[in-house]
Amino acid sequence: MKLGNPIASGNTASIYLHDQKVIKVFNEHFPEGEAQYEANKQKLARSCGLPVPNIFEVTFIDGKQAIIMEYVEGKTFGDIVEDEKEKAASYMNRSIDIQIGIHTKKASELEPMNVKLRRQLESAKGLTKRQKHSLLEKLDGMIYEDRLCHGDFHLYNLIESANGSVIIDWTDSSRGDIRADVYRTYLLYSGVSMEMAELYMRLYCEKSGLSREEVLEWAPIIAGARMSENVPTENQDRLLEIVHHYCPT
Repeated sequence: MKLGNPIASGNTASIYLHDQKVIKVFNEHFPEGEAQYEANKQKLARSCGLPVPNIFEVTFIDGKQAIIMEYVEGKTFGDIVEDEKEKAASYMNRSIDIQIGIHTKKASELEPMNVKLRRQLESAKGLTKRQKHSLLEKLDGMIYEDRLCHGDFHLYNLIESANGSVIIDWTDSSRGDIRADVYRTYLLYSGVSMEMAELYMRLYCEKSGLSREEVLEWAPIIAGARMSENVPTENQDRLLEIVHHYCPT
């Protein structure tokens, strides 16, 4: 299969558009089964009645794991807001309605969030043993009801299509505390624009009934876990400062 040039590339995979399908080809270093695991997450989200692209096949292309899925034509909410900044509040409102809808779902088949976060905290090279111990204790003390959490929810993972909004990129989904998922989104926005981050936090709390303080309980845990991802565009010092602020050691 000749795919041509990718339409997007990242640390995980390259994305191609071929024969009106999206093909996600994973980088070589991922263990076998990673594509199937991710595809299963997306299938689960779709089975919950959420607007999620259909998975057609999990296969290998040139020796690399690949997922072939439905192509959704349209622009992301993020691209729309970039072009028409006056629509920021409107699209943020819509995105939060979608996220609250996700948070009403249960997904017992997914990996528990606390297991995923524990693994990330233990592997975060920028944290000392003492910091890790403190954060793991805090994680163990959290009480919540498991809900479906996207794990990477923001305006660029929502597509405005002719048939409505579609949620993409379920790689980081898990079942856990919705407050942690909300803080994760806030953290992602705050790395780019505090104005957008604060707009998101205010609107989500207004719509959901959660308080800002409830969400911020997860701040040091999520920031510490984010340090394990080694994202080139992320400021590690910023994350460490959040850990220190909310969980001094």
